[in-house]
Amino acid sequence: MSLSDDLALAHRLADAAGEAIRPFFRARYETDYKSDASPVTQADRAAEAAMRAILEKERPQDGIIGEEYGRSREDAERVWILDPIDGTRSFVAGRPIFGTLIGLTQAGWPVVGVIDQPITKERWTGATGRGTELNGKPVHARPCRELSEAILASTGPQYFPDCTGEHFSLLARDCRDTVWGGDCYNYALLASGHIDLVVEAGLKLHDIAALVPVVEGAGGRMCDWSGDPLTHDSDGKVVAIGDPARLDDVLEALHAGHEHH
Repeated sequence: MSLSDDLALAHRLADAAGEAIRPFFRARYETDYKSDASPVTQADRAAEAAMRAILEKERPQDGIIGEEYGRSREDAERVWILDPIDGTRSFVAGRPIFGTLIGLTQAGWPVVGVIDQPITKERWTGATGRGTELNGKPVHARPCRELSEAILASTGPQYFPDCTGEHFSLLARDCRDTVWGGDCYNYALLASGHIDLVVEAGLKLHDIAALVPVVEGAGGRMCDWSGDPLTHDSDGKVVAIGDPARLDDVLEALHAGHEHH
């Protein structure tokens, strides 16, 4: 299979997920209190089921790891990694900054990624060796001369386990500004040159796999807090940076005044 085939299929998966999600967004639900299935759960399941049905038909040899319906053939050479709604809180609050994440890994390495916002109809696509595009037009991360000029984004302070929050605070002190909320949308905005840095902890594989090709295809870089590339085995501590020249400053700030944890 060529990367072009994989990207074309990823677009179809994103289309199917969007169709499933849109009817549930900002809808009114009479049954909220009577049933356990919240709108987000229904939308999540419908979107993932739609994507899996396409993959089972078109790529029966490939593995699938999905947030809702678990793992099929996860030891395959090529594995599709799906998160139908990344940013549940935003979805529930009616904020269109959640996203559908579609990643493809080969031998554990992310090679294709899609971040799709089905309400604003913005779709970022990335693949190894290709430039990242937003709705078919090239986008680029922006240069950042000093960490003190950087806009730093993260989903929320509550997502930093143990002492990782202290490390984040040390970094935030060195940056110009910090914005909270946004989940996968932050990484897309970084790829488009609006945010300089996203730092998080506690992410799962389905949160990460799709992001790497999008960020790196835009000229940015993604790694763990030690500076190592992200794979199936990463520990969930993530740095995404628009200007790789500032990466050492970021890693230094994260580890400042502490032993490595």
